[in-house]
This record gives sequence, structure tokens and C-alpha cells, in this order.
Amino acid sequence: MALRALQRFLADLKPIAQLGWPMALTQLFIMATGFLDTVMAGRYSAVDLAGVSLGGNIMWPAFLLLTGTTMALTPITSQLRGAGREREVGHQARQALWICLCTSTLLVLVLLNAGQIYAYTGVDPDAARVAAAYLEAVAWGVPPVVIYIALRHVCEGMGKTRPPMIIAASVLPINAFFNYVLIYGEFGFPELGGVGCGIATAVVFWLELLLMLFVVRMPFFRATDFFANFEGPQLRTIKTIALIGVPIGLSVFLEMAVHSVISFMIARIGVNELAAHSIAGNLNWLTYVIPMSIGSAASIRVGYHIGAGDLRAAKRTGGVAFKLSLVYALTVSLLLVLFRYQLVSIYTTDFSVIGVATTLMLFIAVYQIVDDSQAVVIGVLRGYKDTRVPMMFALVGYWFIALPIGHFLAIGSFGAPLGLYGYWVGLTVGLTIVATCVGARLLYLSRDEAHVLRLAAISD
Repeated sequence: MALRALQRFLADLKPIAQLGWPMALTQLFIMATGFLDTVMAGRYSAVDLAGVSLGGNIMWPAFLLLTGTTMALTPITSQLRGAGREREVGHQARQALWICLCTSTLLVLVLLNAGQIYAYTGVDPDAARVAAAYLEAVAWGVPPVVIYIALRHVCEGMGKTRPPMIIAASVLPINAFFNYVLIYGEFGFPELGGVGCGIATAVVFWLELLLMLFVVRMPFFRATDFFANFEGPQLRTIKTIALIGVPIGLSVFLEMAVHSVISFMIARIGVNELAAHSIAGNLNWLTYVIPMSIGSAASIRVGYHIGAGDLRAAKRTGGVAFKLSLVYALTVSLLLVLFRYQLVSIYTTDFSVIGVATTLMLFIAVYQIVDDSQAVVIGVLRGYKDTRVPMMFALVGYWFIALPIGHFLAIGSFGAPLGLYGYWVGLTVGLTIVATCVGARLLYLSRDEAHVLRLAAISD
């Protein structure tokens, strides 16, 4: 009996692993691109590094908020594929392009007017000037990358996660080359500093779409009838995509934005504290890539099983993904505790920063367990097309619990001021509540077949 259960567990685990490892590498390649921007701008000047970082603080939350809508294409596509209705995917993808037209226009307007935002925040004027010019350059690449991301989600929903990985790997050295020649003015190119990062990013965004145009000509994509005909906007389909996708974008935005706000608050405490917080956050994000990818892979498999009418297999997949996330989180937590000094020392040799950052690693070791599990569970819920309730959990958990508790602990409202550590306590408490709520939501939903079928019918 135990052997049979193990065999079933491994059978359910195999497709998650096959889908998940390319998605993890895709995210790591994207992270590497951002790392190159930071390092290469930083070696040019501190002002340019600050400018690129300030640009990212506006660009990425807005970017994820607006492109999150088309993330709905992954569960929609996977459920249609499971039901043997691949030809209907093309219609969903064509209508999503109309959404891309709107979201890319909004994002371009935000980036082009970012200078006004910096004027109100009172940041260093030289860094603000670099940031505004950086975002103006990036804006030229927004329309193609928004389309690319929508098509990438269709690929992933079709169970093809390797093409986006190959694209992300291919553009990494190109990004490094254009950074080099545009930041430092090599090979006859103008010396632009941090603004050169923005131009390089725009070039990469165009290249990603160009490479994706080769992918959409592949047989698996042509099976969706994507090229069957041209369609004007159809509000019913656009509405159903938005109904699933807008909460996804808002959830990602709410989580990312609260971290940005906390970073600004920590910056007021001190430079060493901000540096330690940045190191801890970077290491946490690095370890988060794996469970995020497990959740995305589980979302695809759950959607496929629901489309095929096998709700038991969908439930098993969610359970397998959750167990895998716990094993991973406990392992990583132990490694973070044991090797915290060595990991922090990769980033800095400043003993003051090392002392604070190594203490934060102990917080991350606890934080890791709930962070990884909620990432996977939210991914599974997306496979069910359940996105609005998790969004509400994120809103309450991050903004009404984590941020206020963290701030009150930091300033000493409940006793001695904890400073930086107060914010991390708040984040851990808020995230634990979010993880508990989404876990309970998944447990309830997986037992309510009628509810699952109602959600599955949203895009029909």
C-alpha cells in the first residue's frame, strides 16, 4: 500500500518537475539580467546605480501590475488543453493582445511621467535625473515585451516551458553587451551611464518578441489556430480574461509594493540597515525562485486535470506540490542558518553590514517556510482560476497586518524599538496569515467540486 502511494506520488511529481525546472531557469536568467544592470551601472558611478535602482522601484511594480492580467492565459490555456479544445486557445490569445494594447499604453505613460513622481519624493536630484531618463529609454521597449509576456503565458499553458527559458538565456549575453557599450561608450557608442541600461533593456525587450515570433510558428502553437483570422475586441472574452487576470496582477503588485514601501522606511533608519536589508531580500528572492516555479508548474497541471474532468488528479497535484515546497523550504532554511556568514560575505566586507544581515538570515529561515508554501498554494489556486479571494488575502495580510505591525515594532510602539528587525517581524506575521488563509482556501476548494466547475466555466 505504501509502495503504491509512493509510486503515485512520484507519478504526480514528475510532470511538475518537467514543467518547473525550465520555469525556474527562466526566472534565474531574468534575475541575472537585473543583476548585470545593477553591477555594471554601479561600476560606472554611485549616482547611476542609484538612478537605475530608483527606476526599478517604479517600473517593476507597475510592470507586474499591468502585465499580470495576461497571466490568466496560463490557467485558461491549460484547462482548454486538458479538455482537448486547443483550437479555442487562439481566440483567447488574440483577445489578450487587445488587453496588451491598453496595458502597454498605460505603462508607457507611467514611465514617461516618472520624473514628476521623483520630484515629489525629494530623492537626490542627480539620481532622479538618471532614473527618469532610464525609464524614458525603457518605455520604447514596453509594447513588444508586454506582447511577448502574453504569448509566453500561452506557451506555458500549452505545457511548453522550455522556449521561454531558451529566449531568456539567449538575451542575457546580448543585454550584457549593450550594457557595456552604452554605459561606458565602447566601440564608438555614446557614453550614457545608467541611461544606457535603459536602452539595452529596450533592445532586449524587442529581441524577446522577435524570438517569440519564431516560437508561435511551431506546431504546438499553430494548433491553437492563433493565426486563423483577425478579430476585433470582443468584450465578453476580454472581461473573462480580466476577471481572472486582474486579481493576479493586483496580488503581485500588493506584495511587491509593500516591500518597496518597507525599503523606503528602512532607508530612513540608516545606510547599513538598508544595505543589510537589500542583501537579505536578494538572497530571499533567489531562494524563492524554486517554489514560485513549482507553483507555476502545479498551476498548469491542475488546470490541465480540471479541463480533462479529473478533479481527483487536480487535488493530488496540489498536495504533491505543497509537500514538495515544505521539503524544499525546510532544507533551504537549514542551509541559510548554517551558511549565513558565507552567503552574506559574498555581497559585502563591511562588518557592520554583515552583523545585521546575518541576523536577518535567521528571520528568513523562518520566513522561508511560510513564503515558499504560500507561493505554491497560490499557484495551485490559479490553476483552479481562483484568483480574487487570494488577492483579498494578500491585501489584508500585507497592507493591514504586515506593514502596520512592522512599523509599530520598528518605532517601539509596543516596547523597545526594533528598527529594521521590526519590519521583518511584521512581514513574517503577515505572510504567515496569508499562507494559512490560502492553504485553508485550497483545502475548501479542492473538496467542493461544484465550485471548481463554476470557476472552470468562467472563460467558456
